[in-house]
Amino acid sequence: MIRFLAFAPLLIALVFGIFFLWGLNPNRDPNAIPSVLISQPAPDFSLEPVPGIQVPGLSRADLEGTNGPVIVNVFASWCVPCRAEHKVLTAFAKNEGHTLFGINYKDKPDDAARWLNDLGNPYERIGSDFTGRAGIEWGISGVPETFIVGGDGTVLYRYVGPVVGEQAVATFRAALSAAIASSKEPAL
Repeated sequence: MIRFLAFAPLLIALVFGIFFLWGLNPNRDPNAIPSVLISQPAPDFSLEPVPGIQVPGLSRADLEGTNGPVIVNVFASWCVPCRAEHKVLTAFAKNEGHTLFGINYKDKPDDAARWLNDLGNPYERIGSDFTGRAGIEWGISGVPETFIVGGDGTVLYRYVGPVVGEQAVATFRAALSAAIASSKEPAL
C-alpha cells in the first residue's frame, strides 16, 4: 500500500499531462464535440413564448413537417458571444430566407425581450427555457449552440459556439447547404 501511495503523485501528474497535451493539439477542433442527437429525432420539448416578444413558443412539433431544414439557435441575453452571432443568424434568416427558431436559455424574460428589441428579432418562434430543462434534453454544453433540423424533425448538425468569422460561417453554411440538398433528394 505504501508503495502504491509513493507512485500516486506520478500517476496524477501523468493523467494531467495527457489532458494538457490533448488540449494543446493544434489539429483538435474544440467545436467538434460529438452529439448523440445527430441523425436522431429532436428531443421532445414544449416551451412557452418569451413574454414581451410577439412570436409563438417552440416545441418539437414545430420542427416536423417543415418545407426543409430549419435552424434552431440556443441563445441568452447574458451571453456575449450570442450578441456577436446574432447579426450572422439574422442575415441567414432575413437575407437568405432560412427559417430560424430560438431557444432562450436560462434567461430572464425582461432581459430577453430587451435584448431582442435592441438587436432585432429574426426568430419565427422562440421558446423560453427558463429552467434549462430543454437545454439538457438538447445536450447543450453552453450558449450559443446552433442546430440544423431536417423537415422530418431529425437533428442533422450541431455547431458549438458562436457562428462568427469566415471559417465558422463557411462551415455552418456548408452544413446548411448539405441539409437543403438532402431534403430535395427523392425518397427511395
